[in-house]
Amino acid sequence: MLVHPQFDPVAIHLGSFGIHWYGLMYLIGFMAFLLLGRWRIANQPWQGWSPKMLDDALFYGALGVILGGRLGYALFYQHEYYLAHPHEILYLWQGGMSFHGGFIGVMVAMWLFARSRGLTFLGIMDFVAPLVPIGLGAGRMGNFINGELWGRASDMPWAMVFPQVDDIARHPSQLYEFLLEGVVLFILLWWYSSKPRARGTVSALFLIGYGSFRFLVEFTREPDSFLGLLSLGLSMGQWLSLPMVIAGVWLMVTSLRRTAHSSH
Repeated sequence: MLVHPQFDPVAIHLGSFGIHWYGLMYLIGFMAFLLLGRWRIANQPWQGWSPKMLDDALFYGALGVILGGRLGYALFYQHEYYLAHPHEILYLWQGGMSFHGGFIGVMVAMWLFARSRGLTFLGIMDFVAPLVPIGLGAGRMGNFINGELWGRASDMPWAMVFPQVDDIARHPSQLYEFLLEGVVLFILLWWYSSKPRARGTVSALFLIGYGSFRFLVEFTREPDSFLGLLSLGLSMGQWLSLPMVIAGVWLMVTSLRRTAHSSH
């Protein structure tokens, strides 16, 4: 049995000012987006991207992540509280972000970006999707460092006690998500997008991959205390991930069929 190290939530102390681990993880995610994107621009000319487009996409995407993540958390997880205290939605420093809300926010932002540039939405998403998992993995590592979003009780050899919660050994579900949503999903998307693919299929693989990984890991993650398990014994995270998988399969099939028909 392992014990969570109880990290200091502040990564860097600068007098009275401190940089928190979670903020540092966001920075890592944004930097990975830029570095990996510039590599793809230089080595995959068929994408038709420029460094200026990448910088603009990051600006749009960062706004989508933050605004969508916060609004999604308020809507999906704590809607009753925020209906009574709507001004606290703006209190980003109190924590509370939803991946699925952030994902919707990014899609809206990328749609606006594509429209402003006269580009196709799926073309934009296909380029962006492989650049995202590193940031997702960094976010999950931030969850682990902060000792939040812990797992359900477990008797596995690597089960971990989170002293700030209780003395029960639990799944380190944050690390499972780091591995699957960050490392494995990145490898899959980076490999698949390494050569020209039918438009929409890279986006489809992201939807299928993230949705499936998140759905599976949720079986080891402790449900939010204020929600518990919902219909069919599934968590909110699982119910929000199922539409991603369904949409991904539909998009993959229609994209491949469209390409097959156009080649005839």
